[in-house]
Amino acid sequence: MSPTSLIGGHVSVTGGLATGGLKYMAEIGAEMVQVFVTNPRGWALTEGKPEEDAKFAASGVESFIHTPYLVNFGSPNPETLASSVAITRHSLARALATRSKGVVVHTGSAVTQSRDDALRQLHEHLLPLLEEIPDDGPDLLLEPMAGQGAMLCATVQDLEPYLAALEWHPKATVCLDTCHAFAAGHDLTTADGVRDTFDTLHRVAPGRLRLIHANDSKDVCGSKKDRHENIGAGHIGAQPFADLMRHPVVAGVSICIETPGKADKHREDIELLRKLRDA
Repeated sequence: MSPTSLIGGHVSVTGGLATGGLKYMAEIGAEMVQVFVTNPRGWALTEGKPEEDAKFAASGVESFIHTPYLVNFGSPNPETLASSVAITRHSLARALATRSKGVVVHTGSAVTQSRDDALRQLHEHLLPLLEEIPDDGPDLLLEPMAGQGAMLCATVQDLEPYLAALEWHPKATVCLDTCHAFAAGHDLTTADGVRDTFDTLHRVAPGRLRLIHANDSKDVCGSKKDRHENIGAGHIGAQPFADLMRHPVVAGVSICIETPGKADKHREDIELLRKLRDA
């Protein structure tokens, strides 16, 4: 039998990483979690509380840390680039302290510079961070975006030059967001849509998928709009999520919701995904 994928969600850590995060995890019926350890819309290098970190690590819960939304290793702005380096390094250190499996980082945008210049910048500034990670440390999970503007990576095919810029470092792995992929043009709703998408991912980045962000989409395929919807309530629908759980590339890969609403809606989304997984 294939390994079972854990299904969970991004959880609130109000009250502390362990105190609040594990409580919210239980409330929504999650089997794994993703957290922010800093302000998701700021650059502050928030220190953890040792007792909370220790309790969270001792829980044995599979966890991932998401870096702030501002991180952009393709930015031509020197201050943005320096802050991206600092907060990603900080997030990786927090992942070590909490025994998290990985740190999710958005793949970013070239903004006003050329794509080639932005990829060279990745090589210069992100590759050294990967080199700093110990062999038993967390992965850095690259999350392709919805394709708006000058995004460096949106389709799964875009991962190939991105990973090449990082010299195919073994700690550079992948987090695939279903809403982003759909918005970027991968039509997951067709009979072969999920199979083709994950077959291509396996061809481009074999063995590198570590996490799936399971989000339905408020917008149509190819919209290039990053607007998440609850599972089954958007333009993707429920069936593609059942299909992806049966693709061999997804076996044992954790699945994390980032859907709208509060605990009751998150619990419903997780329950639906578990029914699709266990059917």
